[in-house]
Amino acid sequence: MENVAAGGSSRVAMPPPNTGKLITILAIDGGGIRGIIPGVILAYLESQLQELDGKDARIADYFDLIAGTSTGGLVTAMLAAPNKDKRPFYAAKDIVPFYREHSPKIFPQSGINVCSGPFAGVINLAKMLKGPKYDGEYLHKLIKGLLGGTRLHDTLTAVVIPTFDIKRLQPVIFSSYETKSRPHLDAELADICISTSAAPTFLPAHTFKNKDAQNNEREFNLIDGGIAANNPTLVAIGEVTKQVVMKHEDLFPIKPMEYGRFLVISLGTGNAKNEEKYNAKMAAKWGLLSWLTHNNSTPIVEAYNQASADMVDLHNFVVFKALHSDDKYLRIQDDTLTGSLASVDIATKENLEGLVKVGERLLEKPTSRINLDKGVYEPIEKGGTNKEALRRFAKILSDERRFRQSNVK
Repeated sequence: MENVAAGGSSRVAMPPPNTGKLITILAIDGGGIRGIIPGVILAYLESQLQELDGKDARIADYFDLIAGTSTGGLVTAMLAAPNKDKRPFYAAKDIVPFYREHSPKIFPQSGINVCSGPFAGVINLAKMLKGPKYDGEYLHKLIKGLLGGTRLHDTLTAVVIPTFDIKRLQPVIFSSYETKSRPHLDAELADICISTSAAPTFLPAHTFKNKDAQNNEREFNLIDGGIAANNPTLVAIGEVTKQVVMKHEDLFPIKPMEYGRFLVISLGTGNAKNEEKYNAKMAAKWGLLSWLTHNNSTPIVEAYNQASADMVDLHNFVVFKALHSDDKYLRIQDDTLTGSLASVDIATKENLEGLVKVGERLLEKPTSRINLDKGVYEPIEKGGTNKEALRRFAKILSDERRFRQSNVK
């Protein structure tokens, strides 16, 4: 492909990591309609990349790997799936409008779902005991219509999307790196996105079959990737490390322990404000049904998802700090959500607009890290705001891309 100036109508693909200094990773948490929050963050990051490299710059042009779980998996596909011109299907600025338009149809809001009257919880519980809260038909039709027959190997940059096989009781990680060595994983991107979004009690599990080059068939019985990794950052780093060990052609001769070369942006979808929703006095009285549904939420799912996400963040911060490269790890998360803003499915116009405002305010907040002793995110000393950090990371990403291009002969 002929090299063109930044900002031209076409762009050269990102040269592989072995031509540069860094391995760049973007990871996006699960969280239903709260995917709006990373949508706002990504739109700002892409705008900064466009200021540096022209209006045609897209997120996928700068990251070696994009990982996403559940709603983050859908965002990953939007950023990395190719359109007819072999460019990303969506610009980052289009993510929020997508959620505004389609969330109310994916999670239709009857009066039952959003009311706070004395019978709302009972009625919702009865529905959830009979089956998923939503039938998923609109979501399935939407995703299949958008992605068509696009397969995992077709993405414009490598992607990793976790799911969980309920039949085998084990995680299934759909990784672009594995499509040649494990061709049964080279499934249609639509099936992968539907599967990683199939949150227990909210959306139905998804089953499909895929064949390898020898026509051997593999059946998948999948549910929400959040069961395996609601924060997919560690999965993404692990997948790259595995490929380094296996001397993947795009990574060799990078060494397996060169973690200092990783540049990681990890985006959360928000958590409920600490002490806001539950406490031990309440939970001490809960049986199975209360753990499954309490005030229009699912405490057991929320607890597992938030715990795993925070542990991943803590691990990553410690590792990057130990390697004196904590300036190349950025976790953006809001743990102050209250009321319906903390839900994954209350897709009213008011709530969706509220999530947009959460994302906008999050840009202005100081960079932070998790303090597990207090259960809250605390500002990083001299870390600046998230907006400032994203501008800095945009410059690093732009410089890395240019450096790699200069090394390609």
